[in-house]
Amino acid sequence: MAAASSFTAAAKFLAPAVTREEALELYEDMVLGRIFEDMCAQMYYRGKMFGFVHLYNGQEAVSTGFIKLLNQADCVVSTYRDHVHALSKGVPARSVMAELFGKATGCCRGQGGSMHMFSEPHNLLGGFAFIGEGIPVATGAAFAAKYRHEVLKQSSPDGLDVTLAFFGDGTCNNGQFFECLNMAQLWKLPIVFVVENNLWAIGMSHLRATSDPEIYKKGPAFGMPGVHVDGMDVLKVREVAKEAIERARRGEGPTLVECETYRFRGHSLADPDELRRPDEKSHYAARDPITALKKYIIEQNLATESELKSIEKKIDDVVEEAVEFADASPLPPRSQLLENVFSDPKGFGIGPDGKYRCEDPLFTQGTAQV
Repeated sequence: MAAASSFTAAAKFLAPAVTREEALELYEDMVLGRIFEDMCAQMYYRGKMFGFVHLYNGQEAVSTGFIKLLNQADCVVSTYRDHVHALSKGVPARSVMAELFGKATGCCRGQGGSMHMFSEPHNLLGGFAFIGEGIPVATGAAFAAKYRHEVLKQSSPDGLDVTLAFFGDGTCNNGQFFECLNMAQLWKLPIVFVVENNLWAIGMSHLRATSDPEIYKKGPAFGMPGVHVDGMDVLKVREVAKEAIERARRGEGPTLVECETYRFRGHSLADPDELRRPDEKSHYAARDPITALKKYIIEQNLATESELKSIEKKIDDVVEEAVEFADASPLPPRSQLLENVFSDPKGFGIGPDGKYRCEDPLFTQGTAQV
């Protein structure tokens, strides 16, 4: 696929070289995402998680390829398929698992759940359950970064803080997508729009849902580079991501990157996955991004098989510990329910003693002090 003229067509060429340290970091992050999500499936079917849980298996190259290039001050805005984005940004596995369990020790104190991961210390600005909902938030974060840099003079010497907005192919037919591309290019905002095109919007094939299936071409229509990349190859993703992020950091504006990838499971754990053809699924399973990276590392003599197995064992232990931590953690107190809902820090329905005001007999008589 072609790229915009200001970009190297990295998606067309062989993967670039990486150092041993970089390769092992990428491998560890991708393995963490895969093993964590496999464990989520087990815990969901054991009744430890509730509601809809959307897993990221197969798409790890996109999260790792982009997010591991960010600084701590850079922001990530995700979708309902957000667990692995949180892990790649540095949110501890135990905090993510506890959130999935609905426990008070979760990154959102058990109130966000699977689709609403958030961590202020890591600048993970949230998973968003509604299609396209996160794109305006990400655009706003990018505007704030530009304002801090140009008006408040608060940015780092490296340049502007960058925001990554992740979303899927189905989102690209929605209005927020087009409005925010226009605004981001108009104001030269430091944002990268990352389309995780896994070819299916729930049960709707991408080819049946849009008039032009080549999403990256929508970038140049707004004056920004549009790039297509093989989203099953972390090294190719990383090369494109590096250029897009550096471009944003220099103040040269946004980039639209379409990562063609594939999810190995159904839309959610409640989806029997009967709509996709078996031959399509087997084709992409044979292109597993983790298997491909492992092969590359060994062929390039960057690490041995035993070293990679040690990483896998380490991640197994991390995920097992995360489950034990989540399982042993307490549920949120009932008094937490109305916190952060009303401007009064005590909450409209909670008294100074932490109890519901409505439990005071005087409350229903209209004589309780509120």
